Amino acid sequence: MLGFPCNQFGDQEPGTDAEILAFAQSTYDVDFPMFSKIEVNGEGAAPLFTFLTHAKPNEDGTTDIVWNFTKFLVGRDGEVLARFAPTVTPAEIGVELAAVL
Repeated sequence: MLGFPCNQFGDQEPGTDAEILAFAQSTYDVDFPMFSKIEVNGEGAAPLFTFLTHAKPNEDGTTDIVWNFTKFLVGRDGEVLARFAPTVTPAEIGVELAAVL
């Protein structure tokens, strides 16, 4: 798992990278790599998220990330296998994850 903080959703990530990491570790016991804050939608979207969202659009065909904690499952070969709503937990993704390991 990798984390990419983004402040495009209700100003939930206004802090510095260090502040965001400290909050995620102390509040959610995050133990996976956290990257610098990026944009995931619009003209300033990071190329990684442009790739992910176009490879696996939303169910309605749109590509925008609708809220923080949207998740993508990417195979070892770089193929985007699935996109998960913010409410889906990593534990719930376990079955699909086990299939690609």
